[in-house]
Formats: sequence, C-alpha cells, structure tokens
Amino acid sequence: MPVERELAHDPTFRNPNAVQLKIYNFVAIDPNAETQGMSRGGRRDQAAWDEFAGDEDRLKVAADAIRANLRMIAPADADVDEEDIADAPEGRILTRIHRVRERNRALVEKKKQQVLNAEGRLACEGCGFDFAFTYGEHGKGFIECHHTIPVATLRPGSRTKMVDLALVCANCHRMIHRHSQWLTIRELQAITSDGDRTQFVLPRRSL
Repeated sequence: MPVERELAHDPTFRNPNAVQLKIYNFVAIDPNAETQGMSRGGRRDQAAWDEFAGDEDRLKVAADAIRANLRMIAPADADVDEEDIADAPEGRILTRIHRVRERNRALVEKKKQQVLNAEGRLACEGCGFDFAFTYGEHGKGFIECHHTIPVATLRPGSRTKMVDLALVCANCHRMIHRHSQWLTIRELQAITSDGDRTQFVLPRRSL
C-alpha cells in the first residue's frame, strides 16, 4: 500500500503467510473462537479488535473505503501526515488518504479559481480571514483546502466535486482536524462567530 511504501520492497511484508499469522492473533483475542490462535499479538491488535469486533457493518465500510481509496493515490502522495492532526474514527490510513485528497493541487487550484470568479477574493469559509488583505501581495492566492466528504463514505470511481471542497485558513483547517470527530464547516462557523472575539494585532518588532 502506498501509505507504507517504505516497506513495499520487503518480500515478507504482508505476504499471505504474514496475513494468516495476523489473523491468528485476532483468533487468540476472539472469545468465541473455536481454535486457540496465536497469543503473541500486541496492544494494537487488541485495540483494533475492541474497536471493530462489535460493529461488523462499520468494519466493512472502513475496509471497503481503504481498498477503494488506496487505488486513487500514488506512492509519492502518501507522506502527508501531521502528528498533531487526530485520526478520524475510521483510522490512520483513511486519515492519511483524506489529507492526500485535500492536497490535490489540480483540484485546489480549480476550487480557488471558481471562488475567485464568483467572489473576487479568497476568504476562509470558517472565519473570513483573507490572506491577501492581511499580507498584501505576499498572501495573494494563498489559502488551504478542506475535503468535506469523509473518505470512508467514498466508493470506487467516485469523483470529488467542487462543492465537496471548502477553502479555509491554516488555523481553521487545524481546528477542523484537531479531534477524531472532525468539525463540519457549519460547526466551525458557529465556533468562530460565537461571542465577541475581538482580534488585535501585536506591534511588529525587528528581528
């Protein structure tokens, strides 16, 4: 899988025997298993079991989403993870795939142009921040892009539409992804408009 490309050339990585051994680790955890399994599994095996064993429908959705979306990214696209961005409920692999989609340059540029044509500027959909207004020429054309459709709900052949993308400032983008239950744009807007949060600018100092 491209999200683990550093292991792709290892012939022992996730070959049929390795997969079978991993299944035996889960068999050892399963209280209803008819065979003994292998008891040398780790904490992650137990955590994965605890999360999905009682929800087969969710397990199938996550597995199908991983298979479908991994085909849509190239190995060079996969290394986009940030340590301080929390995994979505479906897990780390889908979180990384989601971030790849958000950094699809062609889609981002198309979305920017669409908004520029319609509104004449690029403002954050969460808080209204405009990089060009604040930073002048240096900030012209700069803004980040958020993919609003959870990657676990996408299916093979699904295409990202412009309506699925939201332009946000870097701060709002981090706040969207801060917890495992990611914020919607409306939830973000409710937070940024809640109460009187008067912004101020500190005086610049020479470095």
